[in-house]
Amino acid sequence: MSPLPAIDVHAHVAVPEVDAFLEDQPGLARQRQVDAATLGPTSLRLNLQQMGDIGTKLTDLDLRLGAMDAARVDIQAVSAVPLPHAWADRDLAARIVAASNASVAAFCAKDPARLIPIGTVSLQHPDLAVGQLRSAVVDQGMRGVQISTSAGPGRELDDPRLAEFWAAAAQLDTAVLIHPWGCTLGERLNAYYLFNTVGNPAETALALSRVLFGGLLERHPTLRIWSAHGGGYLASYIVRADHAWAARADAHTTAEPPSALLRRTFVDSLVYTPGQLRHLVGVMGAGQVTLGSDYPFDMGVEDPVDRLEAAGLDAATTEAIRGGNAARLLGLARSGVDR
Repeated sequence: MSPLPAIDVHAHVAVPEVDAFLEDQPGLARQRQVDAATLGPTSLRLNLQQMGDIGTKLTDLDLRLGAMDAARVDIQAVSAVPLPHAWADRDLAARIVAASNASVAAFCAKDPARLIPIGTVSLQHPDLAVGQLRSAVVDQGMRGVQISTSAGPGRELDDPRLAEFWAAAAQLDTAVLIHPWGCTLGERLNAYYLFNTVGNPAETALALSRVLFGGLLERHPTLRIWSAHGGGYLASYIVRADHAWAARADAHTTAEPPSALLRRTFVDSLVYTPGQLRHLVGVMGAGQVTLGSDYPFDMGVEDPVDRLEAAGLDAATTEAIRGGNAARLLGLARSGVDR
């Protein structure tokens, strides 16, 4: 029996249409100021250089397919580059999402056998986000949506105002992909690329912790939540959350401990080394880790399948991470991943 296709859940595409009409927006200028202060001048300069270097990889189909072939990846789930737009008002947010989702869908339609579109929503406007989610899944055939680690200042992922969004995601039986952008720790991260190496995993750990302790997965047991970069720092120290849950009334908010709830979520395999991947599988379970490359960024990897195989996991676990878990996450039929 031939193996399932290798499915990379973590890959990005640029959306020039959105970039063009955001360029003169005051909110974007303010976001860039915050990012620049958090990155620091050296990392900002290197980031700008990187975007110039990889720009064509973010838009060119042939380069992408060639990289996939070299990596032995059969299918990519493709989401927009995760730049935040929580500052956008309702009208602008609606334009951003409509243009982004149309662009991602059109790009993936160039090779629908190999590219799966992942949409976006304006989570800072929860009522809009519900409609955008339904449109992405029902009208555009997307297999999920990508969100940030919060819905903007003062609105975490467990905020009651997001209840209808999470209920809709559960009802539609679709994936929600959590992807960070930087960190709210601000200028404390302004050297050594701590913006990403500390900031991104810290933001993901915080977002997932709000999801777990907030009871979201107990209210919606079928909800499919995925997070980038191996779930950030949380999987490495979930035992501390379990201790708080057992020791303190203010943290005992769910019937199951945080580690059990974490194992209901999905993460990607982007943790770099064989030992770290084995640890991640031990924490999350063999059925909850998916392949992830973060194509085409420098904090990603060009050989996710090779790295998976280097971990020395048993054959069933390797096959699950290679493609079977992603097929479940994205609601793909197991027989040939028929879409």
